[in-house]
Amino acid sequence: MTAYFFSDVHLGLGSAQTEKQKEDWLLSFLRSILPSSDCLFIVGDLFDFWFEYKTVIPKGFHRTLAALQEFADRGVKVHYLAGNHDFWMGDFFRTELGMELHFDPFETTVAGKRICFHHGDGLAENDTGYKLIKPVLRNRLSVRLYRWLHPDLGVKLARGSSRTSREYTAGKHYGEEEGMIRYARTQIERGADIVMMGHRHKPSVVPIGHGMYVNLGDWISYNTYAELQNGELQLKVWDGHTGQPYADRK
Repeated sequence: MTAYFFSDVHLGLGSAQTEKQKEDWLLSFLRSILPSSDCLFIVGDLFDFWFEYKTVIPKGFHRTLAALQEFADRGVKVHYLAGNHDFWMGDFFRTELGMELHFDPFETTVAGKRICFHHGDGLAENDTGYKLIKPVLRNRLSVRLYRWLHPDLGVKLARGSSRTSREYTAGKHYGEEEGMIRYARTQIERGADIVMMGHRHKPSVVPIGHGMYVNLGDWISYNTYAELQNGELQLKVWDGHTGQPYADRK
């Protein structure tokens, strides 16, 4: 059993040239792991913004969608946990790409390891603003009302909001790491072997009791991912051709 995990690619974040290069690296990674994958986990924020209308999806990155379709075509189970940038998903990923969608933290057993998945958003100690607005953004009524906007306007507004929010929070410290570690410790005490997250954009592996907390980092600064093979989990860096242990590249 070989499973792969990654998060926080944020496709659509930068300029067209930057995003093309980022997608090229992601695609080389996906093509490389496809033959050996038994399952693949996307732990949130594959896109910097995703809003799905009934008959319309955001333009761009069709190559990534096609690459993920190949996993389903080969019978590889793909799990997609919504992050705080791509949670407005409908049924496209499930019906068209054959993925299993998760809108809330979930737990499953992979290669004998009990793994708890949480994107990591909402766990920061001091981020009161996000904790207040998260239920509003994910409310079904809010989603229905937003769909009344023309897609061109809706996508433009959301992408502008995403960039403004990132600029505002970039220099602030909300105690994300402390909140994540606290959550991980609770889940491990309840029996989880691994607690896996993204969101913080800083790769790390922290032993806790009999288990470990893993943050997958991102594909903006690190190009990191995790590989679980024969019951052993390793955090790696993709260099465009192969994966190297993250500990050797720090």
